[in-house]
Amino acid sequence: METTESNSIQMVVCDMAGTTIDEDNIVYKTLHQAINQFGYNFSLEHVLTYGAGKEKKQAIESIIGTIEQHPDEDRITEIFDLFLALLEEKYDNALITPQKNAPEFFTALRNKGVRVVLNTGYNRRTAEKLINKLGWKVGVDIDALVTADDVPRNRPHPDMILHAMQLYNIPSGEQVAKVGDSKIDIAEGQNAGCRLSIGITTGAHTKEQLQSANPTFIVDNLMSILPLLD
Repeated sequence: METTESNSIQMVVCDMAGTTIDEDNIVYKTLHQAINQFGYNFSLEHVLTYGAGKEKKQAIESIIGTIEQHPDEDRITEIFDLFLALLEEKYDNALITPQKNAPEFFTALRNKGVRVVLNTGYNRRTAEKLINKLGWKVGVDIDALVTADDVPRNRPHPDMILHAMQLYNIPSGEQVAKVGDSKIDIAEGQNAGCRLSIGITTGAHTKEQLQSANPTFIVDNLMSILPLLD
């Protein structure tokens, strides 16, 4: 990889499902199924609105918290355990593909000397299963994978991005761009001080929902991000 100038974007942190990976919203459909198996009647739209982008146990708590002031912790844990079991089974059999132009986007960034980091509200086991299914390799296709298991606090806290910055000795968020398909992705980038917090319309949230989080830009395709980095 080439080296970049110190004042330029040196790293792009991308969300996984809905941003760089197309899994037909399996994760949120499964989250929806698991929660409603415990007697709730949430719509998928409600699950996406209040759960998208979050660590999944946190997402369950947020969704149930919209109708219960103090959600029961034991029930949340039971729902989370069911969700993990259902998701593993579905991912074993699902068609998982890169989002349009994702491999080309990664290659273009790395050819410019820009680090490519994937981050996610998934646990590491699930995240690694996904990238293995796609044949993506750390050190070849991407530079690093940071998961909810790797940091003490998850989105919208900046910990995953700050962890990635530490990996590559990047001192300032002014040298980082964050890309994601949910409002919480955008908030994560803003909280990390990223120069760019970019929403993409290929996943959980609509353009209007993304706009409400005040992103730096909103795009419809990953390749549209490249000229925004210059």
